Amino acid sequence: MKKDKITVAVILKPQGIRGELKVKAMTDSADTLEAFNSVLIDGAEYSVLSLRCSGEFAYIVLKGVADRDSAELLRGREIEVYREDMPPLPEGRYYIADLIGCDVVNERGDVYGRVVDVTPARTDVFTLDKDGKSVMFAAADGVILSVDAEAKKITVNGKRFKEVSV
Repeated sequence: MKKDKITVAVILKPQGIRGELKVKAMTDSADTLEAFNSVLIDGAEYSVLSLRCSGEFAYIVLKGVADRDSAELLRGREIEVYREDMPPLPEGRYYIADLIGCDVVNERGDVYGRVVDVTPARTDVFTLDKDGKSVMFAAADGVILSVDAEAKKITVNGKRFKEVSV
């Protein structure tokens, strides 16, 4: 089941004294954030007054967040948008929110764990939970064979998985 909202950034800290927020994009590029006229923080909707990008970070000014003290109250919060406002993805690409909760299995169906986090990077790093233990693997070439987000299942090459997992 898909979520109706998707986390697109995390607020890191206030930037300056006029309420600007430094955020870390949870998308392939911080430039994606430029597409949104409004965002949600803890269910409250905020209009985006300005946004500038710098690498994986963005600096955003929201209506109603007028000073550093107001911005400080938002530190560590997630910025969400409605799924229908997200740009369409190319074939074979998935939102992290759709991968969380997927079972990771090998070609024979042996379960390696359930996805609890995906860290975006040049080669994304997946964190799995297997009976209370964390297993991490890089999504390097040849590791992931298929993704069925609807069925919540990611099939990996067992040999390659063992080479890149810790």
